[in-house]
Amino acid sequence: MIDVLIVGGGGAGLRAAIAVAETDPSLTVAVVSKVYPMRSHTVSAEGGAAGVIGDGDTLDEHCYDTISGGDWLCDQDAVEAFVAEAPRELIQLEHWGCPWSRENDGRVAVRPFGGMKRERTWYAADKTGFHLLHTLFQTTLKYRDVVRYDEWYVTKLLVDDGRVHGVVAVELKSGRVETIQARTVILATGGCGRVFPFTTNAAIKTGDGMALAYRAGAPLKDMEFVQYHPTGLPFTGILITEAARAEGGWLINKDGYRYLQDYDLGKPTPKPRLRSMELGPRDRLSQAFVHEQRQGRTVDTPYGAVVYLDLRHLGEAKIDARIPFVRELCRSYQNLDPATDLIPVRPVVHYMMGGVHTDLDGATPVAGLYAAGETACVSINGANRLGSNSLPEILVFGRRAGMAAAEFARSHRQSAPPAVQAQGEDERRRLERARERNPRGERVADLREAMQHTLEGAAGIYRTESALAAAVDTLADLRERAQDARVEDPSGTFNTELINLQELHTMLDVAQTIVACALNRRESRGAHQRSDFEARDDTAYLAHSLVHRAPDGTPSVGLLPVTITRWPPGERVYGRD
Repeated sequence: MIDVLIVGGGGAGLRAAIAVAETDPSLTVAVVSKVYPMRSHTVSAEGGAAGVIGDGDTLDEHCYDTISGGDWLCDQDAVEAFVAEAPRELIQLEHWGCPWSRENDGRVAVRPFGGMKRERTWYAADKTGFHLLHTLFQTTLKYRDVVRYDEWYVTKLLVDDGRVHGVVAVELKSGRVETIQARTVILATGGCGRVFPFTTNAAIKTGDGMALAYRAGAPLKDMEFVQYHPTGLPFTGILITEAARAEGGWLINKDGYRYLQDYDLGKPTPKPRLRSMELGPRDRLSQAFVHEQRQGRTVDTPYGAVVYLDLRHLGEAKIDARIPFVRELCRSYQNLDPATDLIPVRPVVHYMMGGVHTDLDGATPVAGLYAAGETACVSINGANRLGSNSLPEILVFGRRAGMAAAEFARSHRQSAPPAVQAQGEDERRRLERARERNPRGERVADLREAMQHTLEGAAGIYRTESALAAAVDTLADLRERAQDARVEDPSGTFNTELINLQELHTMLDVAQTIVACALNRRESRGAHQRSDFEARDDTAYLAHSLVHRAPDGTPSVGLLPVTITRWPPGERVYGRD
């Protein structure tokens, strides 16, 4: 029996593992990850991590930027806890060996980031996530009691009488199905960007943790809020970090015009300052792109309409010193050099503000079940996450979830009931039957593509009642068809076809919650823009969407009031002097 079992080996999961080991070295800890931990998606975060460090900055200012940027859907008690603890976590990373970039006088370097009034984003060139994940992974190695299940895929949470008792997982290299009993489980599997066709997210980000919790009886929260990042490469969806604009990059349309000066980005003046407008909130910048496209001012390419990110005026030396990975990506994937060429970019699905409903310590309504990172919704991000808040979020709430899970495991020492092992056997038989599907069924890839294009068409940057209602029916049909999807590979060894089918079921569950929540929220707020309800409605919708799985498998949506502490709802602002 494992004391704390963590599903996911990225930043949140590894930080939780360290917290458990530090809280009580006598506890056993296991990390189950469907990829080797250093291949987790945290490694791709480029720009930096926000934390108040001085030079006139204050915790209250970071709180206000976060709450305003989230269009007042953030729980303010969670934001206050997050902002207070973020600097301590970033300093702790420094002590563990994270190589933060430095100013000439030795101080940690910070850069501006979208939606932030102050320069508070710590960075390690433009490979911050890479160095952060290395630091956490190397730190876990000093704790002998942290056991890793690398390349195992969790298919089910074992729950009896409202309490979690472990998981069922498949070893990818052999196909062996194992019931792993645990006193507590922490979900840290990241987001679900792969439910959309064009995303910065790695192929592994299929919403596994969200679906596991949802099926086990824990509600999901704010699933309608899907963040588009304004600068993805048009063919691959690879992210060009916000750091490129923080260092002075411009967004221009086909006429070479910095079009953002024509849009309301949230600043209470007619036009934003030219030097700061590219650092408006991500939702507003992505929406501005759509308007440029509708007015014929974008550039058509084989991979969709684009605008250009112009870094040429920064010069080769600054690009190489501050954003070298941007140059590397452009050369490798677009065959261009940002020191001399324009970079074609377009909005791309990047991040989920929603996730598993938790309290400030990562606890879900299912006893013994916790969640942290992008899998969870605590909620500090509200309707729109500010760039550079996500990395400190996985640290702060990974630590909190680890400490809380450790305490739960210490106080609940009883053995799992016999029903748990029976559930594990049922799941093993289900997975064996999945290899025996009718070979005349539809291909997993075809069903996945249909799902992705349904989401893109109905729940993209702008939504309407009719499109969302049609998507409800389409997704229900796809869910039925997926039950008979074709699996041609009967083997156990690295049966990616079988795993892809399990991921398809996961993504369809998540996709249904996104559409259901978007249909229920009849207002426009942050990343959720309804063309048929264009105004923000604080009277009816200053509340989180809370979605449960009904007995027939369909989503049931309700509302949960937002926690307001000190900042009443007001006008969204950014970049205020």
